[in-house]
Amino acid sequence: MSLVTPDFGLLVWMTVIFAILFFILAKFGFPIITGMVNKRSDYIGKSLESAREAQRKVDALADEQKRLIDETKQEQSRILNEAAQTRDDILKEARQQAHTEAEAILTQAREDIEAQRETALRDVRRQVAELSVEVAEKLVRGSLSDDEKAEELIGKLIDEAAQ
Repeated sequence: MSLVTPDFGLLVWMTVIFAILFFILAKFGFPIITGMVNKRSDYIGKSLESAREAQRKVDALADEQKRLIDETKQEQSRILNEAAQTRDDILKEARQQAHTEAEAILTQAREDIEAQRETALRDVRRQVAELSVEVAEKLVRGSLSDDEKAEELIGKLIDEAAQ
């Protein structure tokens, strides 16, 4: 028997064994293999769908993150603007209050100066009056030493007082 040209019996037995083996594989092996291939295919399909869903979620989260960042930037800008406005308002109010207080201090200083001036004028008038009285007293004493001059001075004063 030659390996290159097989005998007819060998071919028959090989065909019978192949048919039995094919029947056994078709009956028991192929359904298991195709079931495993189908399970694997379903698993791969589900994994791809899960991956697509995860990608959609990641994209949605990225969009949400961008939106939140934009909102945060807008909020930050708004807060900074409010802080600047509050600072300006406080400075303006402080300036107004300082101006008002300065006006009040100036008014009080003017009133104090006027009061002191009035007091000084009263003191000067009083001193002038006292000096005048002293001078007049000395003059009258000197004038009244003579009786005739005293009567003449008294008459003159009475005439002036009557007018």
